[in-house]
Amino acid sequence: MSDSCCTPATPASPMEPVRFAARGTHPIEQVDLPGGEFQMGDATGDGNWGDGEGPVHPVVLSPFSIDATSVTTADFAVFADATGYRTEAEEYGFSAVFHLALAADPEDVMGPAAGTPWWFGVRGADWRRPGGALSEAEADHPVVHVSWNDAVAYCSWAGRRLPTEAEWEYASRGGLDGARYPWGDDLPEDAWPVNIWQGVFPGENTLADGYLTTAPVRTFAPNAYGLWQTVGNVWEWCSDWYAPDYYAYSPSADPRGPLNGAARVLRGGSFLCHDSYCNRYRNSARSSNTPDSSMANAGFRTVSL
Repeated sequence: MSDSCCTPATPASPMEPVRFAARGTHPIEQVDLPGGEFQMGDATGDGNWGDGEGPVHPVVLSPFSIDATSVTTADFAVFADATGYRTEAEEYGFSAVFHLALAADPEDVMGPAAGTPWWFGVRGADWRRPGGALSEAEADHPVVHVSWNDAVAYCSWAGRRLPTEAEWEYASRGGLDGARYPWGDDLPEDAWPVNIWQGVFPGENTLADGYLTTAPVRTFAPNAYGLWQTVGNVWEWCSDWYAPDYYAYSPSADPRGPLNGAARVLRGGSFLCHDSYCNRYRNSARSSNTPDSSMANAGFRTVSL
């Protein structure tokens, strides 16, 4: 995991590729993007040391279609119910929950994570019960507590794939090359356009944007391409392996990340982002985690094959 922006990684375990007898449906509205050239990377000087947001470099992408929103709890439920799939959080028996969102019996709370005491391992926390066994996920919110492996399993069933990191950034920018956010360079505090943390992290959230944790996927306004909440709300898994120096040698046409690695890329930040702690709710911001890690602030969206 890079820095402490997501959660501590869960213990590594190999996972065989999941194959399903029948392909399912994917009902999420699609945004058809023409591809073309854009400038990838941090052009505003906000990049976090060690994340590898530079150098800014030209990238040319082929056309692709991408989900207008993150995959919702309801969408994921159709997949899980049709296939009997169990996520890695369900298999492990626990996942990471933010301390103010706990909804579990005391005996199910395993204690804080080393180095990030606002995260607790919680038995029974999973995509159906994001705060623990005493909670219930909301249908129109992004599905969370899904690992990269879980997201790929959904894609295999739905006939989709995860976006590459380059595709994700191109789509998030909405045609605004070099901009800090999907809507421009400024963050207006009188009308929050994004679900992030307000107040003093990690103990006080003023809820100025209306949400302590996740918001419905169609909250706030979409970017100029019609994509909702690419920054804030939840981190989104990308297909790429993560390497902090990748931009120094990545190809200019349809880059797909390093050939191997220990962690997969996450993009977009989450409801926990705050300038004092994690300012990664930006178009160019990067993070990563191991493919079998799950957390209460990470989900995914998909693209066409």
